[in-house]
Amino acid sequence: MTNFWGPDGMSDWKPKRFWKTATATQIDDGFTVLLDARPVRTPAKATLQVPTLAMAEAIAAEWDAQSDVLDPMTMPVTRGANAAIDKVRTQRHEVIELLAEYGDSDLLCYRAAGPETLIKRQAEGWNPVLDWAAKALDAPLAVGEGVMHVAQTPASLENLQKEVAAFDDFALAAAHDLISISGSLVLALAVTKGALAAEDAWLLSRIDEHWQIEQWGEDDLAIASENAKQTAFLNAARFYLLSQG
Repeated sequence: MTNFWGPDGMSDWKPKRFWKTATATQIDDGFTVLLDARPVRTPAKATLQVPTLAMAEAIAAEWDAQSDVLDPMTMPVTRGANAAIDKVRTQRHEVIELLAEYGDSDLLCYRAAGPETLIKRQAEGWNPVLDWAAKALDAPLAVGEGVMHVAQTPASLENLQKEVAAFDDFALAAAHDLISISGSLVLALAVTKGALAAEDAWLLSRIDEHWQIEQWGEDDLAIASENAKQTAFLNAARFYLLSQG
């Protein structure tokens, strides 16, 4: 068995590659990856069993792409599967509660009081997504100005929580990153249901930040942070699609 990962799915110790080939194979009711004849295991030493062949093949491709030294940061699908098995599965209820709470503080519900250009940009970008949530999810959400809490109806919040609870462990792991990075449960659900492309959802989640950049410019640290968040968001969207086959 092969387990190179630390308790958070990564390790400061990076082992050298010993395997020749990584292959996806079917086991029980799912799929796994073999390094030559050795099954990959998670940091908690559970079998790395994933729900779809597409995900197993993506994980195998990540292992095959490694050079002499293993680099976990180049293996987002493997890390996502580790999180789904070791973290989400063991505290599923807590993850659902955490993510559902975003419905009561969704990014799309908090609007600028000015200037008019930003108000218009938020409305044009976010209102159609909220309209979609009201119709497709039966979850109309109220909108307010500033940072003061905007109360939402219990029925809408309950319907949003049902959507989150319907995810399996792997989809929930993807949703965790989609929601926490964007700050919007609605945007994440729109991506998982195919109502928005991940790239479009990402841009919608950054309306405020991009407006600020237009006004004041950007610096290298901000660019690096933006790029890292975008990569993580798009990786999460891909992980969700792989979990569905």
